Amino acid sequence: MSSESVTIEGSDGVNLKSRIFNPINNNKDENLGIILVHPYSVLGGCQSLLRGMATGLANAGYLAVTFDMRGVGRSTGSKSVSGFAEVKDVISVCKWVCENLSVNRILLVGSSAGAPIAGSAVDQVEQVVGYVSIGYPFGLMASILFGRHHKAILQSPKPKLFVMGTRDGFTSVKQLQNKLSSAAGRAETHLIEGASHFQMEGPDFDSQMVDLIAKFAESL
Repeated sequence: MSSESVTIEGSDGVNLKSRIFNPINNNKDENLGIILVHPYSVLGGCQSLLRGMATGLANAGYLAVTFDMRGVGRSTGSKSVSGFAEVKDVISVCKWVCENLSVNRILLVGSSAGAPIAGSAVDQVEQVVGYVSIGYPFGLMASILFGRHHKAILQSPKPKLFVMGTRDGFTSVKQLQNKLSSAAGRAETHLIEGASHFQMEGPDFDSQMVDLIAKFAESL
């Protein structure tokens, strides 16, 4: 697996430091790119948290891309509390990947607060064909920050998979099920018994996440 660093210019002039993880030999789907959106910038979320997953996906035969959202690492601009400015970053990276990496289909994967941000971009990019959320913060307290993102992904007709630990401190299993009961189109859940929110962000679950994402990608 080889990876290379690139700078992607955002729609409003921000420069987003990004990394491309190229699949070796066994390219499963050369038209598909998997873009991973990192956890909450305000709490220290950055693309390096997704490196293990991106490496695993590349080893599984998929092109994977990570990036630092605005105001994170060497990306320019200022981070926002609600994540709405960052939705533009996701859209910019999707468009760049389609224009420069000969990809015409994108699977968006969001981790923690990256899940609502990615979810808000899904229907704004025609080439996005599916969405995977890891630990979407649907709970009451988290909804104060991210509640305005919920509608976009729940109303999207595109296929979606919600992965969550049963001991997620931000969202209960019941809250997840209540939210998804009104979701449009294909909405699947995968619960990981006994896992907490921040455990799911850690490297221990990378290989399990890679398997779930790859399986979902194959189904699209």
